[in-house]
Amino acid sequence: MKTVQTCDLVSEIMMPKRFSPSCERNKQPIFDQLAIYFKHSQVVLEIGSGTGQHAVFFAPQMPHLNWHTSDMPENHASVSAWIAEFGSDNIAHPIEFTVGQDVWPCIEVDAVFTANTTHIMQPHEAQAMMAMVANNLPSGGVFCQYGPMIVNGDYSCDNDREFDESLQQRGFGGICDIQQLESWAKGMVLVAKIPMPANNFLLVWNK
Repeated sequence: MKTVQTCDLVSEIMMPKRFSPSCERNKQPIFDQLAIYFKHSQVVLEIGSGTGQHAVFFAPQMPHLNWHTSDMPENHASVSAWIAEFGSDNIAHPIEFTVGQDVWPCIEVDAVFTANTTHIMQPHEAQAMMAMVANNLPSGGVFCQYGPMIVNGDYSCDNDREFDESLQQRGFGGICDIQQLESWAKGMVLVAKIPMPANNFLLVWNK
């Protein structure tokens, strides 16, 4: 039987860790809003934890929360690597959750966060996510949704229009109109539409 040295384990953990420059740029502005809207929350599900950078930045600064990461299986290694290096006692390793394929995770949450996922999803997947969040949040629950958005049929800038065209050419669903999201979010109310850097928005929904 092969003996695995500690240095080998560290290497295995660190190798899958991916880095997103956009996550690095937007983490502080997003946190500034989450600190307000998750102030009274207890258990958060992050849909689409991506590299894992957001989770390890947010969770330690909100120790009153239990932060549950989730994503498609191919992203788990990176999320776990970030948690292994920078995690805290209130952050959990990723749950397998692919919107449009998997049922809602078996955890009771009173808050949900997602960043830069809605425009990657196909329209039916984005619709499914809005419905699942609405159906599984308790009364008083909060959903914070970050990313580029179309407002009343208009793009925030020409760059967003070009970005949307690029997304659709690559087979992604593209940027959603906030009005469309509202029609899919039955049972939730959009209470804040916060402009963020780089022409993004943070949408805050209450159940």
